[in-house]
Amino acid sequence: MTKIDTSRPETVLPTPSHTVGPFYGHALPFPGGGDIAPVGHPDTVTVQGYVYDGEGTPLPDAFVELWGADPDGNLPQVDGSIRRDPATGGHLGRNGVEFTGWGRIQTDAGGHWYARTLRPGARGRSAPYISVCVFARGLLVHLFTRIYLPGDPAALAADPLLSRLDAERRATLVAADQGNSTYRFDIRLQGEGETVFLEFQ
Repeated sequence: MTKIDTSRPETVLPTPSHTVGPFYGHALPFPGGGDIAPVGHPDTVTVQGYVYDGEGTPLPDAFVELWGADPDGNLPQVDGSIRRDPATGGHLGRNGVEFTGWGRIQTDAGGHWYARTLRPGARGRSAPYISVCVFARGLLVHLFTRIYLPGDPAALAADPLLSRLDAERRATLVAADQGNSTYRFDIRLQGEGETVFLEFQ
């Protein structure tokens, strides 16, 4: 029987009780997850940013899922756009035609994510927004938030959710315009500048 020296941490392999999952790097990513907009669509915008933990460290293995309305404010009612290889069942990416409004993006090694989608139209009294769901290590329950795109200050000021927040908290939900239809939206899970997260009941 081999004896393991447990007095030194480097000699002990981690067990499930030493880690906090879940971990999303295996099987869940698929090619084209962030390519939500149909190829060449004139209303395409790019939304990009980082996912940070409570210490401000970028997370390399988080997932960001997006849902958004089309430019007319309608929720898509089309079948999925993901293609599979008929021989292996593996993902081949999107077909580049249908707009489902949904995307799943894994952060890269630097904690960065990006998606190409359509600028959403307004629904009801709310300013146009993209719904976000965040999955990350250490989060046993995923988090919900929103991305509001700047462009109509009156609509943002009148939004039922944004109007209930002070200016500092409201700013965590509004993406920064970087020009050329590109917007930056960082997600901070805890700490200073923590993103406003929503609870659904």
